[in-house]
Amino acid sequence: MSKKRIEVDKVKVDVISNLPIPSSIKLFRSFLSHANFYRRFIMDFRKVVRLLTNLLMKDAAFVFDESYVKSFEKLRSLLV
Repeated sequence: MSKKRIEVDKVKVDVISNLPIPSSIKLFRSFLSHANFYRRFIMDFRKVVRLLTNLLMKDAAFVFDESYVKSFEKLRSLLV
């Protein structure tokens, strides 16, 4: 925020847009918790993350295949 208006922090946008695909469940949880903070600004947030949350199920293998990559990239682009 500045004296005149609300402005986007370009550094944060660059960080999010350059995030690599998570390589571990810990990194993936961190990304989802960050995205969850902004859920009220993303239309149909639940639909976008539905597939991604399957990776958080108990005893689920962390395999980030093409469908997960597409969902991740869509969410990342919506955050930017």
